[in-house]
Amino acid sequence: MKLVKVLIVEDEMIIANSIVDAVESFNYEALEPEVTFTGAIKSIEQEKPCVGIFDINLSGKKNGIDLAKKVQEKYKFPFVFLTSNSGRLTLDEAKLTEPSAFLVKPFNNHELYAALELALYNHSQKKEKEKLKINYIIENALFVKSTNGYLRVNYDDILYLKSDDVYIDIVDVNDKTHVVRGTISDYVERLGTDFLRIHRGYIVNLQYLEKIDILNATIAGRKIPIGNKYKDNLMRRIQKG
Repeated sequence: MKLVKVLIVEDEMIIANSIVDAVESFNYEALEPEVTFTGAIKSIEQEKPCVGIFDINLSGKKNGIDLAKKVQEKYKFPFVFLTSNSGRLTLDEAKLTEPSAFLVKPFNNHELYAALELALYNHSQKKEKEKLKINYIIENALFVKSTNGYLRVNYDDILYLKSDDVYIDIVDVNDKTHVVRGTISDYVERLGTDFLRIHRGYIVNLQYLEKIDILNATIAGRKIPIGNKYKDNLMRRIQKG
């Protein structure tokens, strides 16, 4: 199992070395401490840290807040700020970078460990939520090729799909037809639970089902043929509600 890499950016070497000792006692990997913005960026590029500990006040023109802004913009890993006697304006500016925690000097190892654990946990939860959100968007829509790229078609806006040899016609609520390459079988598992195959050449959105007769299902005023092979399954779905 790989150890968590911790980037320490602190220009007071006595403090930096004590943080290194503490981090290693937590069974994390402490990277070589950096004292400037430039050194920190170089370490980030080379080492790919999992979490950072940034002193707000650093040597050089750029401080810990500048570093935090760069991390938020480009590198996307969590960090903890170290503060001493920073003024209110500095702290207000630091808050805008959304640090996982502030540690006020002097701090003890328990506080440092708690701050790092919280930073890593909250970051993992945020990433998971973003992942779920992305998956939700992708899983609840089709992206079909258009003249200028790809057009999103929400599942809820689809009335039915019709097979046309190696192509599929996707008809939406605005009576537009989107053509994609593939077979009906390709889409049976991909679509949501509101969709049902009622014919070897058709999948319908049951949200728009208005009527069923011996031969057809009416979807938003359009008659779609029902295949004998699929009729029983359709009736079971209707009876379940």
